[in-house]
This record gives sequence, C-alpha cells and structure tokens, in this order.
Amino acid sequence: MTTALEKPDMNTEELLAGQTITPAEEEQNSVQSTSRLSREEIIDSLRKLVEGSVEEVKDEVDELKQAYYKQKKIEIEEARNAFIAAGNPGAEFVPMPDEQEETLKSLLSVFREKKAEYTALLEKQREENLERKQQILEEMKSITEDSDNINRQYTRFQELQQSFKEPCELPSAAVSGLWKKFQSYVENFYDLLKINKELRDYDFKKNLEQKTALCDAAEALLANDDVVAAFKQLQLLHDEWRGIGPVAKELREDLWNRFKDASTEVNKRYQSFFEARKEVERKNEEAKIALCEEIESMDLSLLTSFAQWDDATKQVLDLQGKWKTLGFASRKMNNQLFERFRKSCDEFFAKKAEYFKAVKERMAENLEKKKALCEKAEALKDSTDWKATADILVALQKEWKTIGPVAKKHSDAIWKRFVTACDYFFAQKNEQLASTRQVEQENLENKRGIIDKLKEIDESMDSTEAVKIVRDLMALWNSIGHVPFKEKDKIYKEYQSLLDTLFSRLNMNENRNRLSNFSATVQQMADTNHDKLYRERERLLRMYEQKKGELKTYENNIGFLNISSKKSGGLLKEMERKMQKIREDMQLIEQKVQLIDKNL
Repeated sequence: MTTALEKPDMNTEELLAGQTITPAEEEQNSVQSTSRLSREEIIDSLRKLVEGSVEEVKDEVDELKQAYYKQKKIEIEEARNAFIAAGNPGAEFVPMPDEQEETLKSLLSVFREKKAEYTALLEKQREENLERKQQILEEMKSITEDSDNINRQYTRFQELQQSFKEPCELPSAAVSGLWKKFQSYVENFYDLLKINKELRDYDFKKNLEQKTALCDAAEALLANDDVVAAFKQLQLLHDEWRGIGPVAKELREDLWNRFKDASTEVNKRYQSFFEARKEVERKNEEAKIALCEEIESMDLSLLTSFAQWDDATKQVLDLQGKWKTLGFASRKMNNQLFERFRKSCDEFFAKKAEYFKAVKERMAENLEKKKALCEKAEALKDSTDWKATADILVALQKEWKTIGPVAKKHSDAIWKRFVTACDYFFAQKNEQLASTRQVEQENLENKRGIIDKLKEIDESMDSTEAVKIVRDLMALWNSIGHVPFKEKDKIYKEYQSLLDTLFSRLNMNENRNRLSNFSATVQQMADTNHDKLYRERERLLRMYEQKKGELKTYENNIGFLNISSKKSGGLLKEMERKMQKIREDMQLIEQKVQLIDKNL
C-alpha cells in the first residue's frame, strides 16, 4: 500500500523559489500565431469566444484583436494601391469608414466585463479553498500533537493528506507556506508513527520508483529543443513531485539534488532563451526609434516644389519599407513606436495633400485669368483696325507670359485657344496686306512640290535618312511665304496630315527597334550582373529628368514667340515637333525602365 506521507525534502523551499523565476516572462513573451482570416471571420471568432467561457481565452482574444488591425492595415494598403493603379494621386486616397471596428470594440468591452466577473469569482474561490486547506492543516497538526493516539489516527491522517493534495485554485502568495506546513506535519507524523517497518519500506520503495522516474523525465527535458515547452513540462513534474510521499532518509538528499540540478538547468535554458529574445527586441526597438527620428527630422516647410515633394515621398516610402523588415520590439514599446511612426507618416501625407491642394487652387486661378485673355483675343480677332488691334493683342501676349502655369490637362487647350485667336487676326492682316497674289501662287506651287516629295518617302527608306529628309523639307516649307488665303487651310491640313503620318510611322519604327535592342541587352545583364541593371536604371531616370527639363524649357519659350510674324508660325510648328519628339523619348525611357523592373 502506497501512502502520500513523507518527511519533506530539505531543499523544497529552494526549488519553489527557482520555479518562480520565469512564468510571468513566459506569459509576456509567448508568441501566438493565427491563420490569415478576413475581418468578418475574426469578428465571428471573437464573438464565439466572448459568448463562451472566458477562463482560458485571454491570449486568443488578444491575438484576434491584433489580427484584426493587421488585416485592416493590409486591406487599406491594398485599397490604396488599387486607387493609385487606377490613375489617382496617392495623396487623395481616403480609407473607407470601418463599421466593423465598433462591433470589435463592443465585443472586447463585453469580454473585459466577463473577465472581471470571472476574476472576482476566482479570487473568492481561492480564499475559500485557502480556508479549507488551513482547516485540514489544523486537524493534521492536532493529530501530530496527540502522540498517544497517533496509531489510531493513521487512516484519518491519510484522508487528510488526500484532501489536502486535491488540486484547486489558491492565492499564489499562500502556496509555498501551505506546502511547508503540510510537509512539516507529515514529517512529524512519521517521526511519531509506530508503523510496521515492512509497510513503511514498501511505501519508500514505491515513492523512490516514482521520484526516480521524475528525475529521468526532468533530465530528458534538457534534450528538448523547445525550451518553452520544456519549462512548462517541468512545472508539471514539480506538481507530481510534491504529491509523492517520502523515500528512505539516506536517499532523500541525493534524490532531491538530482531532481533540483536538472530543474536548475532547464530554468537556465529558459532564462537564456528569453534574454536572447529581449536582446533582439532591444535592437529592433533602437532601429524603430531611429526611423521615427529620421522622419520626424524632415523639415516639410522646405518642400516648395512637386519634385521636392516627390523626393521626400520616396524617402518616406523607403523608411516604411525598412520598418516592415524589422521584427517586434518589446511588448511595452512596440505599439507606442508603431503609433509614433504612423503618426509622422500621416502628418507627412496630410501636409503633402495640403500643398497639392494649394497649388491646384493657384493653377485654377491662373486658368481663369487665361480664359479672360482668350475671350479678349477672340473678341478682337475679326477686327479690321489692323494697327490698334495688333498693339492690343501684343499687349495681351505679354500679359499672358506673366501668368503662372495651369494644370497640365488644360495647358495645351487654353494655349491653343489663345494662339488661334491671335493667329487668326494676324493671318487676316497679312492676307489683306500681301503685296501680290502672284507671289502667293508661287508659294502655293512650291509647297505642293514639298508635299509631293514627302509622299515619295515610303517604308522601305531607312528611318534615320527619312527623318533627315523630312526635317529638311519642313525647314524649306517654313521658309516659304504666304499662299492664297482660300488655299491656306486646305494645303496646310494636307501638309500637316502627311507629316503626322510620317512622324508617327518613323518614330514608331525607330523606337520599336531601339526598344527591341534594349530588351536583349537587359536580358543579358539580368543573366550576368544585376548591379549593371540597377546602374542602367538610375542612368535612365536621370535622362528622363533631363528630357523633362528640356520639355519645360520649350514650353516656356513658346510663350515668347512673336506670333504676329509670318515666320513665327513655322517656328512654332517646329518647336511643337521637337516637344513631341521629347515626349516620345520620355515614353521610350519609361518602357525601358519597365523592362528593367521586370528583370530585377
């Protein structure tokens, strides 16, 4: 017959102290994982947990809460990307209202209330259990003090032992003291008990077998790679150890030391594991603080152009990319740092939106001013008071140059409207004042000859040579004076249509060949050296910015042309040709960059 009675091991208090090193750390640092769920599924899962028992689901509730906000962040990012992919400015993106978040907060509030009720009930049960344990100990104590009747009390003492060892919730501060008293009373009982030696030895033997098995199990935990699981298993082994009775006195200290040594090593491994994790979290915390400080140090008041805001945006996006590569900081600081970093990013994009809004408002004002000039020019275009009207239109042109830019989508149309009105007047004036119809007729024949030569350029001709011929014929066309007014639009439309067809074909062929050759080069670099691809990409981006600057210069210079001059019309067309060529070059550069990105 095996009893649970035994004198307590001498180092029980030492072992209990060792067991209290890490449980709080385990709760703080345990890592939960969850499958990727939609927010609706997260809400449903949380509702089931809240409707059920709250005893063991706190970590699951916290995990679902974190998963919800993580999924919300992913969905906002996907919506933002889709918004930008649809051609919208990223600064204008506004997330949709989250109606589900109120449901989440309501469920969490219900959970906290139920948890508080459960905690209060559990505390009450612990105090009641403590009172029962103390009553059992008092009766055990009274038995050990009645030495005359101790043999007759053996069965009752065993019953008290079993009752005391029944598992129940107790105030943590009282556990150690209760077990010390229990072991003390058991020791006193055995010291006084005059029991049959065979029964005592049998109990000692069975207890030795059980405790030896626990020693083996504790030592085996040292080979377990999962130090957290090993630590948890060790706690169960200690619970079993305390419930097993004594062994022979001469074996107690050695057996206890064996179990204690194995426990100490498991605890050391557990402690080292979390110290290493804390070091990683500390480094992540330092890195995240550095990112916060970097974005906070940006002086947004110095950003006064689209290009500067674009550069700053790239810098912020780069910082966000670095943030995503970092792991967790400590639980205490992780959420604080995330909120700090997110707040700085939100402030940046809010300031950017304010800047773009102000620029758009100024451009809208400029558009209204230019519309007013267009209306004035259109009102004068049919005037036959050549001198006075010409002076007024020249003054309007000078005023036009003082007005700032308008939105790109309106720029060409408003400029064309203004120029058309001015050109119409000066064309009428020039026609009226032309010296002879004979010269105009000769000019007409010469321009028809140029059209005939343009028609002779076919697809078999080398594109480079064809472009040169076209350029030469354009220069010749621009050098020729006026044609009869009634023929002017007809021949110009024929000439312009032919040029559009030729340039479209020649530029398309030339760009197609260049892009095809470049694609082969990119493939070769991708197979051999990605660094060359990165350098080529940077070179193309610099070339793109250079072309953009050239285009801006041409756009500014057009405004300074004297469109009343008979040669200005041809020069204007030539500049527009060059601007179109620059736009096509920029488009080709964009296609090349896209080719590189696909191979990176």
